[in-house]
Amino acid sequence: MSEQQGPKSVSEPEPFRASTRVVHQARALGVPSRFDIFQRVAAASLPVTVAELTAATGLHHNAVRQHLAVLTDARLIDEDTEAAGRRGRPRLRYHLAAGVDGRWLRVGPYERLSRLLLEVIRSGDTPFEVGRRAGRGEHRDDMTHEPVDVLVDTMAAHGFDPSRTDGGDGRIVIVLDTCPYEHAAALDPATVCQLHRGLAHGVADAIGGIAIDGLDANDPRTAGCALRCSPTSTGAGEAAVPL
Repeated sequence: MSEQQGPKSVSEPEPFRASTRVVHQARALGVPSRFDIFQRVAAASLPVTVAELTAATGLHHNAVRQHLAVLTDARLIDEDTEAAGRRGRPRLRYHLAAGVDGRWLRVGPYERLSRLLLEVIRSGDTPFEVGRRAGRGEHRDDMTHEPVDVLVDTMAAHGFDPSRTDGGDGRIVIVLDTCPYEHAAALDPATVCQLHRGLAHGVADAIGGIAIDGLDANDPRTAGCALRCSPTSTGAGEAAVPL
């Protein structure tokens, strides 16, 4: 699955499908400084300018512009030009895009990660155990779909950009083409990847009918980690013991 590109208009030749949009937006918000800019734009009562965001964040104005371009391309914020009335070139202004998914206003990828890591510290449990508890609590609107489809959709909602392939002998491999926590995982892959593995196991626990056989982890900068899964006859909460 690739990032959607091209003109940002309602007349795009290819539909910006909901599943693609979620992955695109999660990836856009996966950089902490960019998520901070998004939150500032979302919280502002009036459209904000590059100069205002530069002053508020302490980032270089070129970096702010680059972050704003990514957020605009992901349809998280909209860009317009201020009305005439002041000397000089009209300034660009930014405001929250209409219909933005409420999940991004509540918590971003790195805030979610920080909460999980704080739970590891607070509870003394392993990253796998904490991730598994979080996965079990994942909300799924429609449990009537095939278990593997629910798992793929949940991984997509977390920004992993999953794609399903045949693993042979009835097994399934879900390739995670993006790591939404790339920077943190590069520093401590053991901890972050165990959280990811636990999350997948927890989702499988809640769904039932699918077991996680293992996670083949790669360099988070290139991603392509693979979740190996197999169908089971167990119900929700009866998934196989993790490998």
